[in-house]
Amino acid sequence: MLVFVRAVEDGSFSAAGRSLSLSPSAVSKMIARVENRLGVVLFNRSLRNLTLTPEGEAFYPAARQAIEAVEEAEAAAFGGVALRDVLRVRSMPTFAIHQLAPLVPAFRRQHPGLRLEFILGNEAGNLLEGGVDVALYIGELPDSSLIARRITIMRWIICAAPAYLAEHGAPSSPADLADHECLNFNKRMPWSTWTFRDSEHSVRRIRASGSVTANQGQMLMALALAGVGIARLAEFQIAGDLAAGRLVRLFPEHESKMEESIYAVHQSKRHVSQRVRVFLDFLETSFSRPAT
Repeated sequence: MLVFVRAVEDGSFSAAGRSLSLSPSAVSKMIARVENRLGVVLFNRSLRNLTLTPEGEAFYPAARQAIEAVEEAEAAAFGGVALRDVLRVRSMPTFAIHQLAPLVPAFRRQHPGLRLEFILGNEAGNLLEGGVDVALYIGELPDSSLIARRITIMRWIICAAPAYLAEHGAPSSPADLADHECLNFNKRMPWSTWTFRDSEHSVRRIRASGSVTANQGQMLMALALAGVGIARLAEFQIAGDLAAGRLVRLFPEHESKMEESIYAVHQSKRHVSQRVRVFLDFLETSFSRPAT
């Protein structure tokens, strides 16, 4: 059942084999064994994709529930949650490096038998493709059928290195950014538009431009620290550099107070797996401290 469920969630026999340390042929044989035992065909097999038959659609939630029942029984025997599985987490690279990575030691102490696999990227696409269990995401969800739990917020900070400001001068208002080198995300990225509040407290949006763009916040931060230009970066990413004076916060009085929520996204299922449940609860607890 575990092999069947993993094949469904990973989308192929080969992907399921990689996560379970089995060869694709071994996965195929196990699926065939289940089909023979049930007397039905569970998958429509083709060279390009793998889809469930109506019988497979009916068997999947029952198999998932059976596996979760076994996990809960083991947890009861150990007096807690004793998980031995793979948890796949997708996240924006900057959030993973600065926010998730410091939490991993505490999570591992709680669940030493649970293996973690991080998939990092900024592109929205299908958030849970490739067997991803939980995706960390900023903004509006591309798929309304998914379940999203808000775990924390983030604030954007406009900043530059002292070296850049010494050479080019400091802009006194957002309007002056047109005369400066702005480091921004690529245009196809959802965070390439910068927001400000004007003197009447109305929100204004501009697409800051310059000769250097990137699809990763870490690269934009490195460029800003090197004195290449002015950047808009996540507060959690640059808090240490601001405190140390390596970056200077620009016109905070014009910053938009609008905060962006960060969500933990998972499949819309009646029965959430135990590995997903414990991770979501851990995130909620870890980020429950009031923001400063």
